[in-house]
Amino acid sequence: MTGMPEHKPTLPFGEWPSPITAARLVEGAAGVGEIRADGDDVWWNEQRPGEGGRYQLVRWSSGGHRHDLFPPWDPTGEGSNWNARTAVMEYGGGAWGVRDGVVVFANWADQRLYRVDPGRGSVPVPITPEPPVARGHRYSEPTWLDDDWLICVRENHDPAVVAEHGEAVNELVAVSTARPEGQYHQAVRVLVSGPDFVHSPAVDPTSPQAGPTRIAWIQWDHPRMPWDGTELVVAEVTRAVDRIPSEIATQEVVAGGPSESVVQPGFLADGTLVFCTDRTGWWNPWRARGDGSVEPVIAGGGVEGEIGGPLWVGGLRWWAELADGYLLVIVRRDGGDALAVIDPAGRLREVDTFFSEIEQVVTGGTDHDALVVAGSPTAEAAPYAIEVMEPGGDWPNCATERLRPHRELGFDTEWFSAPTHITFDSAGGRQAHALFYPPKNPDVEPIDQALPPLVVMIHGGPTSAARNQLALAKQFWTSRGFAVVDVNYGGSTGYGRPFRDLLQGAWGIVDVEDAAAAAEHLAKEGFADRRHLAIRGGSAGGYTTLAALCFHDAFKAGASHYGVADLSALAADTHKFESRYLDGLVGPYPEAAATYDERSPIRHTDGFSAPLIVLQGSEDEVVPPSQAEMIVDALAAKGIPHAYLLFEGEQHGFRKAENIVRALEAELWFYGRVFGFTPADPIEPVDGAVGLG
Repeated sequence: MTGMPEHKPTLPFGEWPSPITAARLVEGAAGVGEIRADGDDVWWNEQRPGEGGRYQLVRWSSGGHRHDLFPPWDPTGEGSNWNARTAVMEYGGGAWGVRDGVVVFANWADQRLYRVDPGRGSVPVPITPEPPVARGHRYSEPTWLDDDWLICVRENHDPAVVAEHGEAVNELVAVSTARPEGQYHQAVRVLVSGPDFVHSPAVDPTSPQAGPTRIAWIQWDHPRMPWDGTELVVAEVTRAVDRIPSEIATQEVVAGGPSESVVQPGFLADGTLVFCTDRTGWWNPWRARGDGSVEPVIAGGGVEGEIGGPLWVGGLRWWAELADGYLLVIVRRDGGDALAVIDPAGRLREVDTFFSEIEQVVTGGTDHDALVVAGSPTAEAAPYAIEVMEPGGDWPNCATERLRPHRELGFDTEWFSAPTHITFDSAGGRQAHALFYPPKNPDVEPIDQALPPLVVMIHGGPTSAARNQLALAKQFWTSRGFAVVDVNYGGSTGYGRPFRDLLQGAWGIVDVEDAAAAAEHLAKEGFADRRHLAIRGGSAGGYTTLAALCFHDAFKAGASHYGVADLSALAADTHKFESRYLDGLVGPYPEAAATYDERSPIRHTDGFSAPLIVLQGSEDEVVPPSQAEMIVDALAAKGIPHAYLLFEGEQHGFRKAENIVRALEAELWFYGRVFGFTPADPIEPVDGAVGLG
């Protein structure tokens, strides 16, 4: 009969049927990363799980048409399968650049820089020589020095160089953009070498064509990480008679130091150097003055919000120049992002948008004020063009144009659980933060008086933060009747430097305490079933997961995705960028070896009692498979229920569609076995699972 309410079945949590399947997560998925303007064109990169996880470059033309730069993916592997991805610092980022229709990118397979010219049929041509060993020279942040030369970061893994220095060498190099026709004798020239790391080169657009070119970059040395302290350096690139870059002159440290983190240096159209520094306790924009001093861009010394962030990858942007001395910036507060305008008088005013997470902002070229990559609780991250309204009236406000259509999901936003930012008490009188997602499914009624299982998500890094935007990987859980809490434990970014520094010397303590406190808070408030608390995380989040299961009894199950089991092994066997990371998080190694053993789950396997599923990539250079195998062997020796999946060909983080699907379904199957429910999804059991029936 019309007008009668629709009957909904009453089902136990965990058994709710959902159209948000693991396969749906990757069907047509494209993780949009960096975005750039080139005249009236807009470019961005898309990481596509359905294409083996490769990074495609996409051009949006002024007519609204989108064009892939590289030919279609060849699943047989016989085609070129170009992939704009760099391995610099292992995490990559900043793999490409574009100017006047010319694209330069680092190709994943060999790590050489390639050039693609408009009208050449999109055929990439290498512009850097073949290295002494495969993938031995890695490039990032290609930035035009002039029409004929780039400046970029090169990470040199030449065996002779590694033997001399004990590790790869990071340096700033100039690279000729000319098509080499097989001749590379002048293609690459080293400009800066010596610091352990160099990053984020920027070029002053006001530098005269006939004279030296002013550039800026940041640098830092072991054992610092870039969020601990960096130096901002300004110098001039001198030229030979034939305009070939020859050397660096008049080098000067403008800002930064051992306890001041500087990120995103850049020059305005008038040559003013702007950068973000956390010298006030919050990353905020500052500028260099002509007399060598620096001053805050925001009147009153700045705001209590993060305009800046941790440099895990290249290509990041938190501010962009608008016309007439205005800046558009990303401000992070209370677990979410907002756009704001800084006017020439230094007044900061937020812009009204629907965005909750903004990954980067750049100047918009000839047709737009700015470009962003942004998402919301009901929209995945996508490229947008931004038009900021003129001063007056309700200004600042803006109009947004989405440049990539929503992918067809087959369901609408009523399925999405929107997060709430929560703050809760933790150990030692601290407070921690999180994004909480209650279970939501419009087609099901929960059993009266029942409480849902809780998945406590631990972000990686650990110097990072939970992301406040639609992620189907979270909705996969909430639509099946799970509550989810994404924890911003002490050490996370987005809450100022003092909060970020809480993890110094305390990794494995503060993060674990805050994860347990989040679960306890939600259970106490009646939002989760205390008997069904699970914890999951990848990389550093996997370590927190293992430590929580080993040293605490709050959780009844866990999932470690390529997580750290042995801190000493990690200190001795990881890549250059993170090789001294634990000096700050735990203590110098080997001097603090006892502390490493004290906090390593693999050294205290007697503490394990809760079931655990371990998921690992076979080619992970950050957390090698040996770490996963050690913990699995320990679980087997103790007779603890567990499951283990090793994904061939995956690195640190799963990028292939089939592996993303299998990992998520296996984890759901695992929780069903542990918590005693049967998922509505047909899932293949995990081969070799022990003690799970």
